[in-house]
Amino acid sequence: MRRSRLRDLRGPDVRAADFRQLSPASRLLVINQFGINVGFYMLLPFLATYMSGQLGHGAAVIGLVLGVRNLSQQGMFLLGGTAADRLGCRPMIITGCALRVVSFGLFGVFTALPGLFTAAVLTGLAGALFNPAVRTYIMHEAGERRAETFAVFNVFAHAGTLVGPLLGAALLAVDFRVTALVACIAFAVLTVAQIVVLPRQDRAPQRGSVLGSWREVVTNRRFLAFTLALSAYFALYNQLYLMIPLEAQRVSGLSEAVAAVFVVSTAIGIAGQVRITRWCRERWSAGRSVAIGLVCMGTSFVPVLVSGPLIAAGEPDRPGIALVCLPVLLTTVLFTIGQAITNPFAMELLPIVGSERLAGTYYGFYYLVSSVVAAGVGWLAGALLDVVGGPAPWLVLLAVGLAGGIGAAALERRGWLIREPATAEGKAA
Repeated sequence: MRRSRLRDLRGPDVRAADFRQLSPASRLLVINQFGINVGFYMLLPFLATYMSGQLGHGAAVIGLVLGVRNLSQQGMFLLGGTAADRLGCRPMIITGCALRVVSFGLFGVFTALPGLFTAAVLTGLAGALFNPAVRTYIMHEAGERRAETFAVFNVFAHAGTLVGPLLGAALLAVDFRVTALVACIAFAVLTVAQIVVLPRQDRAPQRGSVLGSWREVVTNRRFLAFTLALSAYFALYNQLYLMIPLEAQRVSGLSEAVAAVFVVSTAIGIAGQVRITRWCRERWSAGRSVAIGLVCMGTSFVPVLVSGPLIAAGEPDRPGIALVCLPVLLTTVLFTIGQAITNPFAMELLPIVGSERLAGTYYGFYYLVSSVVAAGVGWLAGALLDVVGGPAPWLVLLAVGLAGGIGAAALERRGWLIREPATAEGKAA
């Protein structure tokens, strides 16, 4: 019986079956996430090239614009989540998507810095309104199948991340403003679809003040402990865009090796996410899955930790490029598997360690704290790479993953990752 069930998991229609099991609203939102990622990654990866090449801005200015975008999104996560709880997820989803229409349009219209900074701030604000609201909506909609629903959500997100840059690169050959226009049209279509199709959700009345809600969050001990442990996830996730591509470039001397990292990661995310989540569900609790996933993400850096000192910086024409890239690709594979194990179950556990009534606020605070930790770990790893080099940055990342996994395992052993210890208001036991 078990062997038969495992055979079913390998069937070609597993993702279609999981998609069909979603509610109509959840189906809309996972398709919506595909479109969101297509539009976002159609433009943002090429913004730096556009600003430097066509507009003539220096690296410092470009870094400041991109930094403002990140800060406006991360700094507003808590407000966006709180608004989702008090005004409803649907209005925040629609508003966030509509703001993307405006902000991406501004990137195509303005070339002066004030306009670019305005576009960056609005892009970040759109993400801060949209992201917690979408996850809160899905959390309420998915019921007992939260991890499975977020697994499907991640598959569509990965697919959008793959399609977006390919479409953007093709459009960039015409003109960056065409790219911005197509992205605007995509976000506009999604906004209209949400207005027309996405149903309203019943939401619990918020009797207390906003400050009272925030006070509940920051005094919930098990939620704070969970957030601290899971901040390791975001700290490591950012390395997919920092340390891993830098190592691929270093050992190969080829920019194409960086693209290979993202192709491998995205392919595993699309093909394996649902299967990995289902496999873990059959064997482990959600808390144990999170702990194992974080340890897997941390230990994924061992191949480059070991091989880094043995491989000198590469040259484009040297032989054996594929061989020297193997440790980086192995790191990418293990890293992505760990990510696929961790994320759906982390999303499932957040309202359990927090509160379903204030799920948006808890999601927002979780993302805010995690983004701050991720920025600090990213700075530390980058500084160690510049100043010390060698195994030091990889040892830090390994330690972050192990610390997060040990922290999650400790919470699991204490019984803080199950529903029973929480009161109806989401207080700590």
